[in-house]
Amino acid sequence: MNTSLRRAVYAGSFDPPTNGHLWMIREAQAMFDELVVAIGINPDKQSTYSVAERVAMLEAITDIFPNVRITTFENRFLVNYAHGIDAHFIVRGIRTASDYEYERSMRYINSDLRPSISTVFLMPPREFAEVSSTMVKGMVGPNGWRHMVRRYLPQPVYDKILSDHEGSED
Repeated sequence: MNTSLRRAVYAGSFDPPTNGHLWMIREAQAMFDELVVAIGINPDKQSTYSVAERVAMLEAITDIFPNVRITTFENRFLVNYAHGIDAHFIVRGIRTASDYEYERSMRYINSDLRPSISTVFLMPPREFAEVSSTMVKGMVGPNGWRHMVRRYLPQPVYDKILSDHEGSED
């Protein structure tokens, strides 16, 4: 791989990708030559969407960014995955004080493991600060969910969730 590229990794479960994730991707891809959006696969975690579905959703919402690549990884620490693809940066989002405390600790551990990899923290704007995949999934179902969920998801992701719930009441 070309190590002169400023390559970063933005990892998560993306189950499903939200407008907050898209904001992070948009900001990070502008900062680096290449942004690798990596779906971390945790076999102990029950996902709503398959890896293939999450890859497809991420590809659909990032197709306007030529320097973004979607990948997956499993059974590896993120910092070791980043090292394996010659990324020198890990991008993480900070929404809350508890996010900051957790991510700060991880940054120090990652630095112990791979001192050559830096962590870059991005803080999304207020309208995305409270949005999480778990929150969005929890809204699906009750009357009026379509209107509520729509505001938090990129169009291709919203379309996928609608097609998965065809015939359910709104």
